[in-house]
Amino acid sequence: MTAHEPAPRVLVVENEPAVRAALAQALTAEGFQVDEANTPEQGLDLFMANPCPVVFADTVQPGPSVIGLLQRIKDTRPHTQIILVANADSLHTAIMALRCGADEYLIKPIENPGQAAELARQSFARIRRIRDNETRIAELQRQITELESANRLFREHSIRDAATGLFNQRHFQAGLAAELARAERHSRAFSLIAIEVDHLQTYIQVHGRALSNNLLSLLGQLLCERLRTSDTLAHLGSGNFVVIVPETGPKEALKVARSLCSLIESYPFCGCETQPQGCLTASLGLVSYPQDGTDATTLLQLAGRALQRAKEAGGDQVCFAGE
Repeated sequence: MTAHEPAPRVLVVENEPAVRAALAQALTAEGFQVDEANTPEQGLDLFMANPCPVVFADTVQPGPSVIGLLQRIKDTRPHTQIILVANADSLHTAIMALRCGADEYLIKPIENPGQAAELARQSFARIRRIRDNETRIAELQRQITELESANRLFREHSIRDAATGLFNQRHFQAGLAAELARAERHSRAFSLIAIEVDHLQTYIQVHGRALSNNLLSLLGQLLCERLRTSDTLAHLGSGNFVVIVPETGPKEALKVARSLCSLIESYPFCGCETQPQGCLTASLGLVSYPQDGTDATTLLQLAGRALQRAKEAGGDQVCFAGE
């Protein structure tokens, strides 16, 4: 303890005046500031008014009073160190108190009052260790929280496309595999819609890469808003999108695809007037499970071929594998 640090405070609750005085004298001589009480009730009042880190508590008082003092103190300040002062007749109460959370004990008659000061020093050292450990634990918890947040961000980035914020090809492939397994297990239909922005290179040449990325990002947002929450939209790069449409056969999926096609054509994208048709358009290819295929490779190949037919027919339309 330095000259600028306050003296460590100790509360002595002891009903025998001679013992209380001897403890207070021994503790004061070792640099402790001592508060004194002669009953558990008085001691509790002093503690609640100005808590002490270390409490010496006499067990000669009726058991419930001592146990009650211990429990109230521990409930208020769990790290408070309680040192019992017991004689042979009160050992049973002392054992009960130790079981309830008391930390140390002294046996009366106290032949060496200096032992109390040593127990007090040990108690303060224990409190410092507890607080140091809590600080370390809090720091570890903070680091764990930051690491978990970083891991979540990494996982999120690992499945997202940088240009649009949509799911990327990696996540799409995993989603398609899961949807195939689910559809096969439950004998359910689903559809894939492949989407490619028409004449995207023309837009890039006129407006530049940055504005083109903004266009693709906005397009992704619009498609998400039009689709159901159960649908999965991914951007595979270069203006190529794909949608997994669960629980949807070819007839209903065609309605969805045409709705998306119309949405793209009618939206006033920035700079779209420079496109060949005076607006942004897209070609869409549609394929359905199980009518058109029952494995990922076949479905993707057929969706790509359907999309290619839509492009060759001038774009701004939907073609499906069943045609």
